[in-house]
Amino acid sequence: MKSNYTIGVEEEYMLCDNVGDLANKANFLMKNLPKDLTDRYSYELILSEFESNTSVHDNVSNCLSEISLLRNTINNIAKKNNFKIGISGTHPTARTDEQEFVINDSYNWVSEQLKYYASKNITFSIHVHIGLSDKDKLVSVTNTLRRWISPLLALSTNSPFFEGQNTGMLSSRTFQFGLFPRTEIPSFLNSYKDYEEIINKYIETKTISKPRQIWWKIRPHYDYNTIEFRVCDVQRSLQNTEMIISLVQALVRSIVINNDYNHDYCYEYLTDGLWKASSKNMSCKIIDPLDSKLLTMEDMIGRMIAYSKNSLDYFGNSHVINTVQNIIKNGTEANDQIKVYDKHGFKKLKKYLMSSIDYNYKRRNYV
Repeated sequence: MKSNYTIGVEEEYMLCDNVGDLANKANFLMKNLPKDLTDRYSYELILSEFESNTSVHDNVSNCLSEISLLRNTINNIAKKNNFKIGISGTHPTARTDEQEFVINDSYNWVSEQLKYYASKNITFSIHVHIGLSDKDKLVSVTNTLRRWISPLLALSTNSPFFEGQNTGMLSSRTFQFGLFPRTEIPSFLNSYKDYEEIINKYIETKTISKPRQIWWKIRPHYDYNTIEFRVCDVQRSLQNTEMIISLVQALVRSIVINNDYNHDYCYEYLTDGLWKASSKNMSCKIIDPLDSKLLTMEDMIGRMIAYSKNSLDYFGNSHVINTVQNIIKNGTEANDQIKVYDKHGFKKLKKYLMSSIDYNYKRRNYV
């Protein structure tokens, strides 16, 4: 990706049997993909997880159309072969000690490095890449973007359950993946050169074997010339997915056009916001790291919308503000899961995570 504000999206899916338990179908899927789409999918750490990767797009609408295609493609293969696709930030009941790892050099390295904790990563996320041609801007924009990590997560929580437990969190994925090293919010980076030095030192000391093994919540992508947002749980709703992508793209542009680079926030306020976003409701109090003002998460989301509104208008995506307002009023997909569980238990919840997936994108037009 070399142009500014281009979009690429990765989604991670659960592979399930007909009752909703995880099934090791990644190898089967990989062998049965249409030949013209094999480059659009990849393995993840475990054999019951599968990832889609869109091509590069100039606008959100086209990107969502491809996400629809990629979801439908593997869903159709699954239906014909007696298994299903599920979407949630974590599987609600799967046991970590029952998972089988994908065998390749990359994931063998992860398993060897993290030992017991590698098996804890039964997590599923959405990663959004936004292109920037200037490498130094990748870092200077990332520094400022850290302010918006907590409201983006608060809108996208979708993993309240783990290993058969109601964790009391809305994004338990944040905690489970947080067991891995180098998954935190990045500290302030002085320049792209400094970022490269961190990577080189890590490789030299065998902390990592390649740049992609820095898994920060948001990172300048070393290979793609993108800023990669990694903080959000994957969404069943394509309307919610559209919201995430649109907000991320708009935030990047807003920073650039306003020359609002290189904010060095109080790191404790950033991590407190992340904790609150993953565990509390919209009325919780957080601290805006820009001005140290105390406000509710809902108000922080309001600040994010105001900050990005001009760019949402510019890209023709201001309608996603309605999706934001709907989530604030009615809750996230994590809240939906909790409602289903409270009424029906895990058996129905697992089926819900397969049956409620949105496969067909239609642009919503709001008055």
